[in-house]
Amino acid sequence: MGRFRKILEDSADKTDSQLSSQISGFTRLKDTELKSLAPTRADQEKLLTLLEIVNENTDEMQKVKLLKDNINTLAPMVLGVIKKVVL
Repeated sequence: MGRFRKILEDSADKTDSQLSSQISGFTRLKDTELKSLAPTRADQEKLLTLLEIVNENTDEMQKVKLLKDNINTLAPMVLGVIKKVVL
């Protein structure tokens, strides 16, 4: 889970909008879409955690386990991402 976490750590002293721009740089989301999906730093951290799980260099079962382990925290972000993709 290093790549996305490093971006978060490197961005700790930057504003939330700068962090949003960095996140949108490696997703298909535009800055404005990302800001509506993850408007606060806490939301952005949840999104980064979700991205780390999805991008993890493990099999799907390990990703499912990581997601289950974090579902209470990540559920609102998962729903938000699905709404962006589907709606």
